[in-house]
Amino acid sequence: MDVETRLEKLGLVLPEPMQLPPGVELPFAWVRVRGNRAYVSGHGPLNPDGSLCGPFGKVGTEVSSEVSPEEGYEAARGCALSVLASLKRELGDLDRVTAWLVVHGLVNAASDLGGSAGVVNGFSDLILALYGPEAGTHARTAPGVATLPLNHAVFVAAEVKIAA
Repeated sequence: MDVETRLEKLGLVLPEPMQLPPGVELPFAWVRVRGNRAYVSGHGPLNPDGSLCGPFGKVGTEVSSEVSPEEGYEAARGCALSVLASLKRELGDLDRVTAWLVVHGLVNAASDLGGSAGVVNGFSDLILALYGPEAGTHARTAPGVATLPLNHAVFVAAEVKIAA
């Protein structure tokens, strides 16, 4: 499969581990492996150095919204890179992921956003481009929510099947 070569061909770089804001402690693992499954905690987009990456705030269609649906789509794509980076650190090789089982995408949605699923497509489209339909197709939820950690516009968690 060689997912990392596909990432390189797309000009994409996996970010370094998240640099937590001062005073923030996270009492959980980014990736928890049990048997042939890896459970991935919620991730927001990161800059290549691991610092928090915007956009931040509500995704909506009104002028008053901080984030457009198109910017939200790109943020969801950034979430995919963050998730992949955590999987790479935990598994050593992204090709160990043999199937994307379920993706839980959350959109920090303004009241006028009716298209949270389209925003989370930024995540799904990248996973499908990297893994193909056989391994990349996944079940998914993509609701709009009132708020997200650290004011992220999009946040994504996942479950994947892995090879030993």
